[in-house]
Amino acid sequence: MPIVPFAELPADARVWLFGAAAPIDDVDEKRVLAAVDRFLRTWQAHGQPLWAARDWRDERFLAVGVDTSREGASGCSIDGLYRALKAIEGGIGTTLLDGSLVYYRDGAGFVHGISRDDFAYLGRRGDVGPDTPVLDLSITDAATYRSAFERRAGGSWHAALLPSR
Repeated sequence: MPIVPFAELPADARVWLFGAAAPIDDVDEKRVLAAVDRFLRTWQAHGQPLWAARDWRDERFLAVGVDTSREGASGCSIDGLYRALKAIEGGIGTTLLDGSLVYYRDGAGFVHGISRDDFAYLGRRGDVGPDTPVLDLSITDAATYRSAFERRAGGSWHAALLPSR
């Protein structure tokens, strides 16, 4: 199955988001994306090919989407995606599957991945706040990914980690 451009996925396409714990350089980025593309070309659910796409942002964020109007991903097919990403991690020296990290952009534009406790600590110190740009890996559809993957901490679930003002 050919991979479709991410922009061609419908708004309600199912999306999975993954963040690398550390930025991935150009060499490893090519390796990661080639491995993901190989997997997506053969990705199936119940013997049916999935119309899949992927997007890469900021040297560390991978979005994988499936057009569920054609065929939905099954539990086994999603497990296959996670296994493929786990296999990639060994060659790049960082993880793509650590769901415990919070990602934010600092004033210079750099993206950081830190624990929730550390983000809350930075909030108490005043280093991050409601206007800090955050990247939300909890998004599950293409429309929200396109419009609100990066947004203000105060307008996302991240606000719960910040002190009340």
